[in-house]
Amino acid sequence: MALHLFNTLTQRVDDFTPSDGHTVRMYTCGPTVYNYAHIGNLRTFTFQDLLRRWLRSHGWQLDHVMNITDVEDKIIRNAAAEGKTIFEYTDGYTKAFLEDAARLRLERPERIAKATDHIREMAGLIGQLSAKGYTYTSDGSVYYRISNFPGYGKLSHSDFGGIRPGARVDVDEYEKDDARDFVLWKAAKSGEPSWDTCVGNGRPGWHIECSAMAMKYLGETLDIHAGGIDLVFPHHENEIAQSEAVTGKPFARFWVHSEHLFVESKKMSKSAGNFYTLRELEAMGHAPETIRYLLLSVPYRQKLNFTMDGLKAAATSIARLRGFALRLKTDRLGDGRDEAMTSRTAEARKAFDAALDDDLNSAAALGAIFEYVRDANSALDAAAFLSGNATEALALLDRFDSVFDVLRPTSEGGLSDAEIEKRIAERTQAKKARDFERADSIRAALLETGVILEDTKDGVRWKRK
Repeated sequence: MALHLFNTLTQRVDDFTPSDGHTVRMYTCGPTVYNYAHIGNLRTFTFQDLLRRWLRSHGWQLDHVMNITDVEDKIIRNAAAEGKTIFEYTDGYTKAFLEDAARLRLERPERIAKATDHIREMAGLIGQLSAKGYTYTSDGSVYYRISNFPGYGKLSHSDFGGIRPGARVDVDEYEKDDARDFVLWKAAKSGEPSWDTCVGNGRPGWHIECSAMAMKYLGETLDIHAGGIDLVFPHHENEIAQSEAVTGKPFARFWVHSEHLFVESKKMSKSAGNFYTLRELEAMGHAPETIRYLLLSVPYRQKLNFTMDGLKAAATSIARLRGFALRLKTDRLGDGRDEAMTSRTAEARKAFDAALDDDLNSAAALGAIFEYVRDANSALDAAAFLSGNATEALALLDRFDSVFDVLRPTSEGGLSDAEIEKRIAERTQAKKARDFERADSIRAALLETGVILEDTKDGVRWKRK
């Protein structure tokens, strides 16, 4: 079947194939490494992982570039506050992000491009824009004149006809619908990092980074550019203006954006006490695959409400799938194949594939799998499920997990005894504090890794499945 993706640029669900028929040239906006990635960021990166896995399932190769923004306003402020260079400051958070990505089972892109490794390319692109009349200089900084680019606003589908000529913005991020000439190159300031280039001594603005790195590695027109919905304007709009002004060609054929994440129906913020990183959720006893499952459970173009109840439900769902897989491997089954179950397995595979081909409808894909597990368990109970059917069912689970990747425990060998005792102690403390939600989540997380708890009058006993 054909893969259909919603294209933010066209506002349609369009058929997708790579332009050369073989290799998908994809650029995704990676982290700005000024802090640990939070679960809102991780929703976007997990969606991008689902996308790349499903593209590969179609038999296509991938040339996927993800950037790491390691120079911008927040980084410079935070590094200065800690008395560090931006390189000292960002190295730790870059390493932490890559560790978190590995814990969430995000496949590593073919290329990871740091902004500070590509200053020369950014300056060269600005030079080309200047030669074509798209820039002007003020106080040593170089700005993009958006009134010279007639297509400005075509990605965000906004009418910027009333923009004020000459109004400009120096900061990297600004308000939605606040269209102004944006900075490409910032003149050097005392105490800030700077580079001596063909466009002067200074540092790049945020938007030029992605245009320069994407075109360096993937050419003038990408197959897919993906990111969070919050990047449509101004960041991706500005990328289009920069890139197409130089090449005269479409910058990306498909623009694919994931929606926002809320926590307990509220915008995530530290002041609201609902701000979570992967590390914090793991410390609460939630396994990374449970978090991954929840992040993938809602289709990427729908807002996701991330809740602790949702994490419990995710843990239960994974346990159900693992239990089914275990039953397929350990139940004593008759020889041969039941043709009705063979047809049911093929039907489930078809429904699973069709759901993901339909703009990565992950909820429908999960629904197809769980409906099948219900039917297969009923057949197992009725002895209408034979050894040949088990082979087919395990193949279906393998296909499911090649994309969702939640069935194997995080620790290949399981938790150590010391790690289990530590989690049990955390659960005991949570119960004493009457934080029963956390206590239950720790118990569910341990069950996911194959550890069963039993509360007795003499304390907690545990055993491995």
